[in-house]
Amino acid sequence: MIKVKTLKKEKIIYWIGTALVSLWFGASGIMEITANPIVWVQTVHLGYPAHFIYVLGIAKISGVIVLLIPNKLNGLKEWVFAGMFFDVIFAFTSNYSVDGISKCLDCIIAFSMILTTYIMFRKINPVLSSPLLREGMETGGKQESGSQALNIQAKW
Repeated sequence: MIKVKTLKKEKIIYWIGTALVSLWFGASGIMEITANPIVWVQTVHLGYPAHFIYVLGIAKISGVIVLLIPNKLNGLKEWVFAGMFFDVIFAFTSNYSVDGISKCLDCIIAFSMILTTYIMFRKINPVLSSPLLREGMETGGKQESGSQALNIQAKW
């Protein structure tokens, strides 16, 4: 009998992480778009221009929408995760530079949540990880001859 790994645990962790990350970034995005004074004062204090805050809010809400669509737009989700990582890394760097390490705890928590969610996303969607793997699936998993394998590597 063949065992099929269902990834049930990974899917549960992924969706819990997605919900938490979506709440975090969704709330942040809404506060940025609605010009919440707490967010605006802190962001300007860190040295960012006011127009940047609106753009960041729109990007966060758009990213949350993409993350919450199940089993679709997986390539775009990769970009959403990248954007979230950049946002948190820049927030950490800005807070550390201006206010010191004491203001960075929320960035560390956010980074950990995004990282865990992203790792589960990759476990659930392993096909995205390798163009060579995708090409092998497209050819039906047939073995490539030496010259064909070199041609595949040359595409990189």
